[in-house]
Parts: sequence; structure tokens; C-alpha cells
Amino acid sequence: MKMKRMVMALALLASAGIGPAAAGNGAVKIGVLSDMAGIYSDISGAGALIAAQLAVEDFGGKALGKPIELVSADHQTKPDVGLAIARRWIDSEGVDAIVDVPVSSIGLAIQALTLEKDRIFLNSSGAASDFTGKACSPLASQWPHDTYIMGTSVGRAVVQSGGKRWFFLTADYVFGHNLERDTMAAVKKAGGTVLGSARHPLNTQDFSSFLLQAQSSKADVIGLANAAGDTTQAIKQASEFGLSAGGTRLAATLLFITDVHAMGLKIAQGTVLTEPFYWDLDDSSRAWSKRFMARIGGKAPGTLQASVYSSVLHYLKAVEKVGSTDARKVSEAMKEMRISDALIKDGYIRADGRVMRDYYLFQIKAPEESKYPWDYYKLILRIPPEEVTRPLSEGGCPLVTEAKASPAR
Repeated sequence: MKMKRMVMALALLASAGIGPAAAGNGAVKIGVLSDMAGIYSDISGAGALIAAQLAVEDFGGKALGKPIELVSADHQTKPDVGLAIARRWIDSEGVDAIVDVPVSSIGLAIQALTLEKDRIFLNSSGAASDFTGKACSPLASQWPHDTYIMGTSVGRAVVQSGGKRWFFLTADYVFGHNLERDTMAAVKKAGGTVLGSARHPLNTQDFSSFLLQAQSSKADVIGLANAAGDTTQAIKQASEFGLSAGGTRLAATLLFITDVHAMGLKIAQGTVLTEPFYWDLDDSSRAWSKRFMARIGGKAPGTLQASVYSSVLHYLKAVEKVGSTDARKVSEAMKEMRISDALIKDGYIRADGRVMRDYYLFQIKAPEESKYPWDYYKLILRIPPEEVTRPLSEGGCPLVTEAKASPAR
């Protein structure tokens, strides 16, 4: 109930704007389209709005000489609802850029709409690799890790460590399908085999039938091509089934810090994962995260919320550089400028919209290793983006040419 009241209060604050700006008066207006109360609310939701507010504040609260305005809405994980909100924002309310949008099916619809309407899409939550593949847009950028990065890093590592025979439990929508496809390709390339898969609905509460299918396949690895509550529920129920005790390994291709918090270190300990952000990584990430935590009741920020901050801040810098909100000019400037803030040290946006940034291999701590709240990860390795990001030539993005392949230095 407390979190629900916080979400409502933040939404009212955002709708009122950071300043007295109104649609049509030339102010920069950004729409935060999120899942405020559903399965992805912990990893996005109210925290996405807080991250956007922090970006606006750190930029100075004004752009082009006028106060920056934020609006927000809940897409309820429904593509028709999300698309209707975005159309209203663009057609009637003067929104210049849309940010966040968890659920890849909704995000892909928003990416197509913003291209049609000449608006910027800051994709800070959608993870399908199609965003920078066949569906790429010159006005969109993808900030968090995508299904190719997840699949490549986890699939390759597990096969190389002996997990050869895979069965997938896959969320039955575009994100899950992309994640299964990309992980499957990495598994096969590394010398593993895929014995089958089972598709489950979003927000599944009972995985027993799917786990029985996986168990009967005699796979030694169950790949979880899902996210958030679906991942944690599957891991918990697999533990109850005794699969891990029987020698079956679980490969969670996508885990967020809130998932680890929900499961507890006793269940999650030892799991290896790849993330582009961790709140306790260094002094600058800790300082920013403590500001965030103070506003949300102590909960640590995750990758998607951090990506909202960086994407909004970079967008505002580009608007100021070109002196307008013209989407084409701003997008070009965003690609020309290096990304540098408290959370991304030296990144850039490729021609296909893929944000190139460092990734980190972490291992989840055992309970006795954790010394303070949200002290969950230990750093194993920094991974340069080129090692795990899909090559430009393989994505199928029609925007890609040799002339655009090299970032500005």
C-alpha cells in the first residue's frame, strides 16, 4: 500500500511537471511510460520516474531556456494501452521523447510510432535484440543489455563449464522468444545441444508442468528465457522440485538485483550474471544510488532505472547542443556525442541505436559475505562491449552502412 501511494504521488508530480511548462509552449517534454504496478514495477515503475527526475535535476531543470516537463503513465503491460497513451502524448500533449517502456512488444510498437511521428524513443527497458536489428530506427536508442548480450554471455559460459544439454522455459512474448533464440544460438555455437523448450504465459504462478517437461527431457541445463517474477518463481519452484540437488543446473539469462532480493542470498548465492550497472560498483554509482534510495524508501536501483537516468541526461545534452527538439538533429547529436555521466564512463551509440557500454560479470554473494543492505554482488570481470554485443553486420538493421560503423572519437 505504501509503494502504491508513492507511485500515485510520483505520477501526480510528474504530470504537474518539473516546472510550470505546458504543452505547446516550446518546453522540452519527456514521457516516462512504465509498468507502475505489475510484474515489472520493481525493476522499472516508480524508480524509472525517480531516475528521470534525477536526470532533469542534474541537467539543471531547464533546456532551451525553459523548464523541462516530465509526464508519466502506466501501460499496464498491455500493448494497446501503451500505444494509446503514446499517441495521445505525441498528438495532443506535445511530448518530444518517450523513455523506459518495459515489455518489448510494447516498446517495439512505441519505436515504430515515434519513427512515424518524428519523436525520440529512449529505450531504457526493452531487451529484445530486434530493437537494433530488423526493427531499428534512426530516432531510437537501446540502453540496457539486450537478449543477444544476455544469451551470448550466459549461454557461452555455461556450455564452456560443462552444461551441454539444454531445455528452455520461455516467456511467451517477443522478449522471451528473442532471448530463447539468441541464447540457443550461443549454446549451439559453443558446442551444446538444445533438447526442447516450453512456452509459459507472462506472470506464471505455477511452473510445475513446465519443470516436469524440462526434467523429462534429461537436460542437464534448464535455460530460463524470462524475467522478473517469472524468473524468481521458476527458480524457487525448481528448488522445491529438487532439480538442483539432482544435478540439473539453472541458467538464468536475466536476473535483476530486485530478483536476488526477493529470493534471498541463500537461494541465489553463487549464481553468475552479467550486468552493465551495479549500484555499489564505484564511488560515483554509490553516490547516485544513495540519492535514488533516499527517494524510494531504501530500495537499490537496478539496470533499467539507471538506464533511464543516463538516457534522459544524454538526450537533454543533445537538445541543448543542437538548440531544438528536432528529433532528427537530436538523434544525430546523440550519436556524435560520447556518453559520460555518473553511471556510464565512456559510451557511445552505434548507427543501429545500440548503446555501447562496459558490462560486468558478477557472482552473487553467500549470506555471510554480505555486510550491509543490498550488498549482493562481487565483481569478477569487466567486459568490453565489443566482446558480447552483436556485430553491426549481423543484426539486419537497414540503417547500417560502413560509413556509419565507426563512432565519433
